[in-house]
Amino acid sequence: MLKRVSILVVLSISTLISCAQNNKQNYHGEWIGFLPNKSSFNFQVSLTKLESNNYHLTISNDEILINENIVSTSKDDIVFNIDQQLFFNLNYDWNGQILVGFIKSGRFFYHVSLQKMDDTKFVGAWNPFLLDNGLQSNDINLYVENTEDDKLVAYPFLGDQRSRGIWTSAFKKEGNVLLFRDQNSGLNFRAKLLGSKIELEILLTNALITKTSLTYSKDGWEYKTDSLKQSQNANTPEQLNDGWTTANINDHGISKTELVGLIDDIHSKKLVNTHSVLIAKENKLVFENYFDGFNANIPHDLRSASKSISSAMIGIAMDDNIIESVDQKLYDFIPEAYQYTKDSLKSKISIKDLLTMSSGLDVNDLASENYYQDPNNSKSWLTTVLEAPMVKEPGTYADYGSANPFLLGVCLNERLNIPLEIYMDEKLFAPLGITNYINQTDDTETIPYFGGGMLLTPRDLLKFGQLYLDKGNWKGKQVISEKWVEESFKKHARLQDVRDKNEYGYLWWHDTYVIKGRAIKSIEARGAGGQFIFIIPELESVVVITSGNFRNRKGNQSREILREYILPAMQN
Repeated sequence: MLKRVSILVVLSISTLISCAQNNKQNYHGEWIGFLPNKSSFNFQVSLTKLESNNYHLTISNDEILINENIVSTSKDDIVFNIDQQLFFNLNYDWNGQILVGFIKSGRFFYHVSLQKMDDTKFVGAWNPFLLDNGLQSNDINLYVENTEDDKLVAYPFLGDQRSRGIWTSAFKKEGNVLLFRDQNSGLNFRAKLLGSKIELEILLTNALITKTSLTYSKDGWEYKTDSLKQSQNANTPEQLNDGWTTANINDHGISKTELVGLIDDIHSKKLVNTHSVLIAKENKLVFENYFDGFNANIPHDLRSASKSISSAMIGIAMDDNIIESVDQKLYDFIPEAYQYTKDSLKSKISIKDLLTMSSGLDVNDLASENYYQDPNNSKSWLTTVLEAPMVKEPGTYADYGSANPFLLGVCLNERLNIPLEIYMDEKLFAPLGITNYINQTDDTETIPYFGGGMLLTPRDLLKFGQLYLDKGNWKGKQVISEKWVEESFKKHARLQDVRDKNEYGYLWWHDTYVIKGRAIKSIEARGAGGQFIFIIPELESVVVITSGNFRNRKGNQSREILREYILPAMQN
């Protein structure tokens, strides 16, 4: 009997030790669940004028999330915040019929428009994930892991792969609750760790948007996506009230055969993760197709393709005499607090050097985007970049690196007397009729990041390309000076750290495609994953392709589409 008791005691102690050990790792791994409503993130924003600077704000999905009176801190515009997490900056447009401006949440400036409904009420839509038609999948995954210092972190993944992704940080554990935040959208997450399950809540400030129960999965996560009915063809694109005139490819000498073949090869997955293909010919939209649930209303992550937009803003600032010359030096703009980083070589860096990737900074290592954006790096992005060593004499050697345009954004922001995002909207986006977009900020969460990461719809991206093809003119309005466009397209440098050693302008790539023995030159905005604007002056054409080839070594597939399908169609 004693022997049996002893065995039981040993087994009990072993079990307790095992449980104690398992508790540390208990939540490590993948937890899967299902969101109850695919439209939970489709918000309606309502703002009602009361008296003086007082307004009533309502944000709702199927239920009211935020419902409170607010006071604007501005007499002329409507400026306020909710819990220092959700920031509004709106103003009246079109004779008081529309409220336009920004909702800032996390690192995103969401450009929004609220339409006038009656004498005092304005209403508009907002989706933090930019999906106007709701989620394509209600699957959700939470990957939980223990860090080396024995802390828990968690990373959510949506089954709808059209979203830019959720980048969580600010992990804090309170009892059995893990709190964290999406850096991009600013949404808050609350994970209740309940042994065999995790109850996950997603919140807008402190307002519950949706919640679900997650269970542990030993087999990994295979998300399911409900395919949306979409038709693709080579017919005349839909005429919308967005500034584009549409036409048929037959009227512009473009072969239908190659373009139908392109659609078929995208359907068959010969060409993977292609999200949109648009062609403008002689200032008309002649081909427009979307895939994988994308549509004309969903802004796409541009990654580094938005560097060319950053270049445009520097040109506009020069047109406005805010920046006097591309020969001005970087440290003429850098705030006093960072002047200690200046040395004999860095003092020579000019605006032109930044525009041509020729700063000489160590952009492949200690001033690389991966390094200065590393969440484990305790220093600010600007400190990290400016403290990085020089590896070349400025203006003598071009290495592609996002630190260069990042510094351009800092320079322009220092010279403005209005917020940079408002300057960009007033000077570039509004004249092009671009209203549905996101401006991503740097680590300050206040300054637009010029290194890449804006989100625009493909139609609006095509407008930007057409603006440059037409030498800075859009619909009879000179948005950017012709001189700046010409200077931007010149071959100022040759990139040394890319495979093809492309010639490079002011944040614009140069390439040549040989089609049926004919060399066709293209000037391009390029972004990781396959985001491209192709400007082809000799064909009077602009082509936009957006894709999702981020981790499969197919980021250049968009160039193959241009070379194998689109340019041959234009040569018939």
